[in-house]
Amino acid sequence: MKTSSEPVAEHVQAFLAERTRQTWARDTDLFATGGLSSMFAMELVVHLESTFDIVIAGPDLALDNFRTVDAMTALVLRLREAER
Repeated sequence: MKTSSEPVAEHVQAFLAERTRQTWARDTDLFATGGLSSMFAMELVVHLESTFDIVIAGPDLALDNFRTVDAMTALVLRLREAER
């Protein structure tokens, strides 16, 4: 059974809003717009791992997986599926 992307995306958006004090569209490039730094990317990794009980390692640590809410959502869903 596949997990819906909506709850994951909503959680990621809420976390970003809380930490950056602004809202982000799901397809906004968070790094290109200057919204996030590479240091914050590491905080995102830790947060996603602990919240969604996944391990992000190796090639999955590529910045492209964290550029948008949609990219992070896809990463979480793919890793959750792989662990089943």
